Amino acid sequence: MTRAPAVLTALGVGCAVAGAVALVRCRYVVVTVEGDSMTPALADGDRVVVRRTRLAAVRSGQLVVSGPPTDERWNQLPLPAWLIKRAAAIPGDRVPKDAGPALRALAEDRVPDGRLVLLGDNPRRSLDSRHCGYFTSGQFLGVVVRRLPRAAAGDRRPLPPPGHDGRTVPGRINPPWPT
Repeated sequence: MTRAPAVLTALGVGCAVAGAVALVRCRYVVVTVEGDSMTPALADGDRVVVRRTRLAAVRSGQLVVSGPPTDERWNQLPLPAWLIKRAAAIPGDRVPKDAGPALRALAEDRVPDGRLVLLGDNPRRSLDSRHCGYFTSGQFLGVVVRRLPRAAAGDRRPLPPPGHDGRTVPGRINPPWPT
């Protein structure tokens, strides 16, 4: 009978640890940067931790991860699952119309609710709001909270950690979109 409380305690601790691990894995994602769309802030091969959050928690200037553009013009291109960009304007901010042609074409002077303007730090290599206008809250994944140490030299594409879905955030050297 004295073993039963110890077994129950161990079982309880195991469940608590498993629950904590599951919560962390649902809340955070590790993403590997491919390409140079965010240089100099992030380089090809950098890994970042992304905290899943709501668009309302984003501040201008933060690095964020979003899905690619979704309209018909972009559906024909082989785009990545995720893009990493800088939040240049959030709901209520002025639209930076001088940043690119798609932003100049927008009717609003302020970013509407549920939308944001995302720009890559390397404009010549970045598919972003300069080319496709607003990104929506439905495309938004989360905010970059930390850059992880780089993989060992010569190992440019490390295996994803256990439980990671292997998604990457590529930029492209020769972008397939019109520049």
